[in-house]
Amino acid sequence: MQTEKKVEKEGKIAERRKREAEIKTRYQSLKGTLTERSQRLFAGSEALAFGYGGIAAVSRATGISAKTVRRGLAECEEIEAGKLPTLPPQRSRRKGGGRKKLTEKYPELLQTLEKMVEATTRGDPESPLLWTARSQRNLVKSLKAEGYSISKHSLANLLQELGYSLQGNKKKLEGAQHPDRNAQFEHINETVRRQLEAGEPAISVDTKKKELVGQYKNAGRELRPKYTPECVNSHDFPDKEQGKAIPYGVYDLAENEAWVSVGISHDTAEFAVATIRTWYQELGCKLYPVPTSLLIVADAGGSNGYRVRLWKVELQKLVNELGFPIYVCHLPPGTSKWNKIEHRLFSFITQNWRGKPLVTHQVIVELISATTTGTGLQVHSRIDDRLYSTGKRVSDQQLADVHLEPSSWQGQWNYSIHPVPL
Repeated sequence: MQTEKKVEKEGKIAERRKREAEIKTRYQSLKGTLTERSQRLFAGSEALAFGYGGIAAVSRATGISAKTVRRGLAECEEIEAGKLPTLPPQRSRRKGGGRKKLTEKYPELLQTLEKMVEATTRGDPESPLLWTARSQRNLVKSLKAEGYSISKHSLANLLQELGYSLQGNKKKLEGAQHPDRNAQFEHINETVRRQLEAGEPAISVDTKKKELVGQYKNAGRELRPKYTPECVNSHDFPDKEQGKAIPYGVYDLAENEAWVSVGISHDTAEFAVATIRTWYQELGCKLYPVPTSLLIVADAGGSNGYRVRLWKVELQKLVNELGFPIYVCHLPPGTSKWNKIEHRLFSFITQNWRGKPLVTHQVIVELISATTTGTGLQVHSRIDDRLYSTGKRVSDQQLADVHLEPSSWQGQWNYSIHPVPL
């Protein structure tokens, strides 16, 4: 008797499993086409057809929660009794169903959030955020303190609705502009044009950013075997023995050729003029065998600034050596990024040594010399191991001995220095 009951029980279990497998097969074949409401009705109708234990069986077969199956079963019974109103095809729930939007639950939420993220609220003692950064984490924390229950995901949607997104700083403000700024650019362009048309040399000069020498991290990436990045120091404290490298460049505006001296001491006017002298001795005299003048386009500040007395005194020494005048045009203050040498030479040097530690001065020189462009840029470089001291004072008499002739237009920016008469 017991054996017969056991066999009968096992047969019922096998039958139930077979029916559950059939429900699962039907559900998988229709799943991609069912809406939320269709899934409920499908689950309810299968549970109704299954009979006793149908809710649990359908839940196991489809993965739909028993609560949802039970709700679907109730809807099927209501439809059969004609009590459930017909819904439009695009709707899965009756009007008013589902979780309420946060803005409906908290009508004043958007207004409160907008006040928190306004730039004027930072530092305002009335602001809940005070001086904290306006991150999503801090905003959620502050809103919860105000009595709002909100998640970071919901907050992100609300911020997007208000028109906010993550924004970085943008370098755009240039401060006060000199009234003659544009006119000076036009003057420089015209002066360079005349100089080049006459076949005379015209150069752009500037100091590149000082670089730490040693096993330091250098911005950028380069191709290497996977998982084998080059290891560098974990800190950026300068090495007292290696010091820093000071690249000063001279870019020939006509020949697309450049010279870069890598200094080891200080960026001074003496170093700047020494580099121009080296450029002429190594390159300029070969390109321009019989020049009658030299035009230099330089920034308004730094070692070659228009207010630097030593710059003019050192240029006088160079002019006396060369035997022909030098014309100087300074870019207006705050416009160093428009200097030709910045985007025709220095930017490509930075690209060429990206991701490479500048371990020695010689490595820096080799990387600079290896810099090329699609337009045929040629760069020559050498270490300048002379020591240039800072703080050299130029007396009024020394400045008066400079044979400087200001231009009729903005003489402080445009001037010429002539050889001392014999």
